[in-house]
Formats: sequence, C-alpha cells, structure tokens
Amino acid sequence: MPETLTVEPRREFHTLFDAPLVLDLDTLREIGAHVAILGLPFGSPYSMEDVNNDQANAPTAIRRAWQRALRGMERYDFDVGGALLDGRDIKIVDCGDVPGDQLDMDKHIRLSEEAVRKIVSAGCMIVSLGGDHAVPIPVFRGLTSVPDLKEPITLIQVDAHIDWRDEMNGVREGLSSTIRRASEMDHIGEIFQIGLRSAGSARPEEVEAAQAYGAHLITDMELQSRGMEAILERIPDGGTYYLTVDADGIDPTIAPAVAGPAPGGVTYPQMRTLIHGLVGKGRVLGMDVVEITPARDLNAITSVTAVRLICNLIGKAVRADYFG
Repeated sequence: MPETLTVEPRREFHTLFDAPLVLDLDTLREIGAHVAILGLPFGSPYSMEDVNNDQANAPTAIRRAWQRALRGMERYDFDVGGALLDGRDIKIVDCGDVPGDQLDMDKHIRLSEEAVRKIVSAGCMIVSLGGDHAVPIPVFRGLTSVPDLKEPITLIQVDAHIDWRDEMNGVREGLSSTIRRASEMDHIGEIFQIGLRSAGSARPEEVEAAQAYGAHLITDMELQSRGMEAILERIPDGGTYYLTVDADGIDPTIAPAVAGPAPGGVTYPQMRTLIHGLVGKGRVLGMDVVEITPARDLNAITSVTAVRLICNLIGKAVRADYFG
C-alpha cells in the first residue's frame, strides 16, 4: 500500500521586521519588549458592505512590505543616521491582529482596548496597523493604562478630514467620528489636525464642534505655505504625544491606496520632519497608520510609505534614549 503524504494546512503570518510573534501580551514586560506592533483590521461599519472591506487587509500588506522599505535591520538608514536600532538591545515584537467575531460585532473593539492596555502598561511603545480610522478609538481609550501618565495626551492627527461627526447611521464609533470621540476622553488634551483639504465628512456643524473644543485645524494650504517646522512650533514642548495617521492625509503620489484620494497632502519629508520633531519635543507613546486599501495600491508604495513612517518613529526614539 503506497505511503500517503498529509500536509497540514496553516496560515502563513508575516510579522513586521520579522519580529518575534508574541500573542501572550501578559509576557511583554517579562521578555523585555520595547516596541509592540498590533494589527487592528476591523472598525465599526456604517453599512453591511463595510463589514468586510479591503482595509481589513492592510495590516498584512504593511507587514509584507517591510523589506521593500528597509531591506534589512542591519542596513544603514539615512533618515535616522544609521541602522534602525543603532546596534542597541531594543526588542520589537509583533502581537498579531485583534480578531473579529461575526457573532459579536463589537467584540473586537473590547479586545482592541484590552490589548492596548496590556501593551502600554508593560511600558511598550505601540504601533497600530489599521483598518479604517475607527480603530484608533479603542487605542485612545487604552492609553489611560500608560504608567505614570500625569498629563493629558496631545493628539496629533494627519488626515484630509477632521473626523468630528457625532454619528452616522446610528454608529457613534465609526471612521468619521474618531476625533469627536477622542475629544470626549478626559486624558486627551490638545488636538492638532494636519493636512486638512478638499471636501469629506465634515459639515459646518462638525467644524464648529471642533473649533468649540479648541482643536487646531491646520489646512493643507497653511501647511504648504508655512512648512512643517512652523506647525511644530505650535505644538507645546515637553508633552506626551500620540500620532494617528490616515493615509489619505498623505500626498497621494506616495499613498494612492485610499478610498478618497485628494490632491495635495502631507509629503514624505514633511511627515519625517513631524515625527522627528515630536520625538525631540517629548514622549511619543505610539502611532497608528490606517485607511490603506491594498487592492488600490501601486507597486505597494502606500504600504512602503507606512513602514518608512514607522521606521522614522522607532529609529529616532532609539536615538533619543526612549528605551533606556
């Protein structure tokens, strides 16, 4: 009787930077993790067609693009002045993706917040990969578990849109309500919204709500006229910061894979200046990159751009001795 060969199917998982995959988040402090990558594929859909959208594939697309963006961890990186980790004993881990549950459509939101709390309470910088722009909402909530958080967090948003809608189709935690929900959190202080342009979800009442809060609405016209250095001067020094990046806020020539591309936007050099400037000002708790639609990408450039932004944050944080 001939021998039968059985192959066990398994799902191949690519981690960012080929980092160790750590699914037990309770071990992060024990293993000495400094930076934790977390995939957040699912937001809060406005309609049935949004339940399974291509943005859920973005965390995988970004992870797969890392070698296009960095080549290798030992390679010289001219953005940060040397190899990414500068020869130091810095541990990056990938915590996989927060799963969705078709029988409990809000479960992933609770799991996302729980995961973020475990990551930041272990002292890790968090880098989240979306997903649509609803996914940072549980991230913002989870930041209250940052040890020794003594001051409100300054929230920096790069986006074409302000995301201040109170609700849409009865959904209050969707992608157009992200900053509105953040403004209601006691631990969120000043909000800077950079790259605003074109027309999107904001009606006059949303702009008025943002202005009433005191949000700094920085249009793309102002950014291009004054430059990112001038914008950085408006952000207080010595603060605690979190950066949320909607890919449609970035120049579509380097981030075309978005649902609503708009001419203009924050350029790569401007993003690099922003990230380096925030690291130099104070403490950056982490960042997210969201709203990438991989099926619309060109030569994976949007995912490559996302990885480059992450490299700039980690590389500059290493050199600023964030991790001791």
